[in-house]
Amino acid sequence: MDTHTQKFKFRLGLFVAGGLTLFVLAIFIIGKQKNLFDPVFNLTSSFHNISGLQVGNKISFSGINVGTVDNISIINDSTVRVNMVIKKTVWQFIKSDCRVSIGSEGIIGDKILMISQGNSTSPRAKEGQRLQSSEPVETDAIMKSLRVTAGNAEVITKQLAEIMIKINKGRGTLGRLIQDKSIADNLDQTIVNLKKSSKGLDENMTAVKHNFLLKGYFKRQAKKAADKKEADLKAKEQKK
Repeated sequence: MDTHTQKFKFRLGLFVAGGLTLFVLAIFIIGKQKNLFDPVFNLTSSFHNISGLQVGNKISFSGINVGTVDNISIINDSTVRVNMVIKKTVWQFIKSDCRVSIGSEGIIGDKILMISQGNSTSPRAKEGQRLQSSEPVETDAIMKSLRVTAGNAEVITKQLAEIMIKINKGRGTLGRLIQDKSIADNLDQTIVNLKKSSKGLDENMTAVKHNFLLKGYFKRQAKKAADKKEADLKAKEQKK
C-alpha cells in the first residue's frame, strides 16, 4: 500500500469521525431543546391569535425555561391549539388554574409561551389538561396607538406655538393684556382704587360704630358675642 493511499484513508477516517461527532452533538443539542432526554408531561392551550409563535419555541415559568412548544394546530376559523411539552421536574408547581400567555424574549426576540403562577391551594394540572389563555396584545395595535398619540401631541404642540405667537404679537385679550402698557396701567389703577374703597369702607364702619344713635346696638352685639363665648367655655369645662 503506497503512501498516497494511506493518506487518503487517514483523511477519510478523520472526515467520518468528524461527521459522526457533529451528528451526535446535533442530536444532543436538539434533544436538549426538545426535552427528549428528560421525563415530560403534556399540556395544551388555545388562542385566537398566536402572534408568530412557532413549534420549538421556549416555555417559561417564573422566568425559567421549563419546556417547548410541541405542536400548533388550527381547530377552526377562530381558534388555534398549542400543545406544550413540560419537564416533569416542575409538574408540582403547574396548577390547574395557571394561565398561558404569549410573550417575547426581550423587545424584538423570539416569541415564547409564559405560564403564570396559580393558586398554591389549587390542584396540580393533569396530563393533557387545557390551561386557560390570555390573548396577546398585538405589536401592530400598540404601534398604531403610539402613532395616534404622537399625532395628537404634534397637533397640540402646533396649536400652543400658534397661541404663543399671537400673544407675543399682542393679539387676543391675553396678548393685549401682556403687550399693551395702557391696559396694565389701568389694571394697576383699578387695584389702587379698590384698596382705597376698602380703606374708606373700613373708616365708614368705624364712624358708624361711634355714632351715638347706633352705639348701643353695637355694644349689645358685642355683649352677646362675649356671653356666647363664655357659655361655650363653661360647657367645655362641664364636659371635662
